[in-house]
Amino acid sequence: MINIGDFQKIELKVGRIVEANDLEGARGPMYALKVDIGEEAPRDIVAGIRDNYAKEELVGRYIIVVANLEPKSVANFKSNGMLLAAEADGKLALLTIDKEIAPGSKVH
Repeated sequence: MINIGDFQKIELKVGRIVEANDLEGARGPMYALKVDIGEEAPRDIVAGIRDNYAKEELVGRYIIVVANLEPKSVANFKSNGMLLAAEADGKLALLTIDKEIAPGSKVH
């Protein structure tokens, strides 16, 4: 269990995927994404969702991003955030929003 103070440390924002590419050299089915979260430039984010989504169906999609996660390098690609997805029986479903809203909008 965590308390509300711990949960409030997590910065969740709306992101819009602007680019999706195969992540060369990665162990596993990963994409290198560019995600607009309302900053000056899109964020680079690695996502292990290639077996569940084609690149073409990702671009333009609004997702939920953990924006204050410590950066991590994966296959020489620096990931600066994490998208949220649900998993069941090896299948993933991205957490999305039901209306267009400005990238960078805070999730409460």
